[in-house]
Amino acid sequence: MKYVRFRDKAGAVRRGTFDSGTISFGGTEYDPETVDILPPCEPTKVVCIGRNYAKHAEELGNEVPNRPLLFLKPPNTLAGHGDTITAPAGTERLDVEAELGVVIGQQCRHVEESNAMDVVAGFTAINDVSNRDDQRQETNWVRGKAFDGACPMGPVLATPDEVPNDAAVRSSIDGEPAQNGSLDQLIFSIPELIAEVTSYLTLEPGDVIATGTPEGVSPLSDGSHVQIEIEGVGTLEHTVEWP
Repeated sequence: MKYVRFRDKAGAVRRGTFDSGTISFGGTEYDPETVDILPPCEPTKVVCIGRNYAKHAEELGNEVPNRPLLFLKPPNTLAGHGDTITAPAGTERLDVEAELGVVIGQQCRHVEESNAMDVVAGFTAINDVSNRDDQRQETNWVRGKAFDGACPMGPVLATPDEVPNDAAVRSSIDGEPAQNGSLDQLIFSIPELIAEVTSYLTLEPGDVIATGTPEGVSPLSDGSHVQIEIEGVGTLEHTVEWP
């Protein structure tokens, strides 16, 4: 099953099902082109995983960490399918980073790997938009990763049965392929990530773990049209502009 949050023509926020290109809610069908598709959840935080693909770490000249490398994106970073992201003033390089997002379904802490999938509501697509200019100058990555709109997410929440264990993770810019990886390349698996994150902090319903990006991260430019494709989820699309 795939679920989508959207704002209808009256301005009401709804949660419908998405099937064969049509949104259904309350006995009414909606054309996705006629409604405002919102991020599929409302997280209190997005916990991101750095360098979780070996070849991505290599392309940036970094070593693979011996435990998951964690950083946070707060709610101000959220953007939805079809939105336009504005680069921070003075930024020269923004990169695309396609990622699978794991959406948490219940409040949880100290989750064992063997039970980790029990707390997962589903999966979505994320672009961990990265401001490389500032990221390279700081250690906590607030300017590089947590600026407004730096976490486009969507277009749907797909239940776990929809997404293969080796699902493709791809990105393209203006129709040109950029990244092409798969979930079976993850260094730390989804259950390992959930266990590690919840050993330090409580996850709330709607919180998201962004599982890392494959090699091929590429720079965006003013007007770039970005597509993030997760097999089993679908394709998240957004544009980027410079102020």
